[in-house]
Amino acid sequence: MDISKQVEVIASEKEKMHRALIHLDEELKTFRAGKANTAVFNNVMVDYYGNPTPIPQIASVTAPDAKTMLLQPWDKKMIPAIEKAIMAANIGFTPQNNGEHIRINVPPLTEDRRRDLVKRVKASGENAKISIRNARRDGVELLKKYQKDGLPEDVVKDGENTLQKETEHYNKKVDEALAFKEKEIMTV
Repeated sequence: MDISKQVEVIASEKEKMHRALIHLDEELKTFRAGKANTAVFNNVMVDYYGNPTPIPQIASVTAPDAKTMLLQPWDKKMIPAIEKAIMAANIGFTPQNNGEHIRINVPPLTEDRRRDLVKRVKASGENAKISIRNARRDGVELLKKYQKDGLPEDVVKDGENTLQKETEHYNKKVDEALAFKEKEIMTV
């Protein structure tokens, strides 16, 4: 067995770590930090004719200014379902509709709400770190399996060290993203 197996394992697990970081970035966009952010609706699901569907797929979501968001459903009959989904999502908004569209005034965040958001951000970060550690573990297990099949021990050890360095690198990136988002949320 040759070193190409080690390179293959490291590349595969590094890709998993990278995807965990990208997923975290997408998730952090859904946390609002006191100003209108249409991404908060990306994970709010509406029962759209029996299928759970994210709001941006059934309505136009815009932010005309920093304190207001406007949702204009393509099907006016969906307005009550969208309002219900927003209230059920517990994201701190009270929708108001005029029969044509839903207007949401973005209230300033209270200190308690900010702390709650920071806790949720940290939980998302911990989930990303768990995914990164799982990728490292899977890579190490695969390298050990290849060692039994004839991969030299020093190549396996080098692979394990490389996976550990990648894990530390991606965990540091997660910490940086969390620190930035926490600062953004806590800034009044």
